[in-house]
Amino acid sequence: MSMYKRWLSVIAAVLASSASAYAAEVPASFDSKNCKAEYPKASLMNEEQGTVSMSFQVSASGDVLESKVEKSSGFKNLDKAAIKAISACKFKPGSKDGKPDTTWTKVDYAWKLD
Repeated sequence: MSMYKRWLSVIAAVLASSASAYAAEVPASFDSKNCKAEYPKASLMNEEQGTVSMSFQVSASGDVLESKVEKSSGFKNLDKAAIKAISACKFKPGSKDGKPDTTWTKVDYAWKLD
């Protein structure tokens, strides 16, 4: 076996072992059909729409411990309403090494006028 092939197999083994370490964590999730935010009245009147990207730290019991806006929709009222509504949702807890644990998860919420 050439030196080049040996290095490739070593690199592949290192990548595979580090990938499995990351695969051991599964983020929390929630049912978006059962967890909706109410459109803020002022935002409806002003015809505001956009997508807010948020992160939530979810406990092993499925409760939101912390939340933050990662990328604004461009409208504070929409961002606040999304954070408030999703924070009140019950999440399916994430897991680490197959056991329920506190994890961070990302959620995008799209505000669209019909």
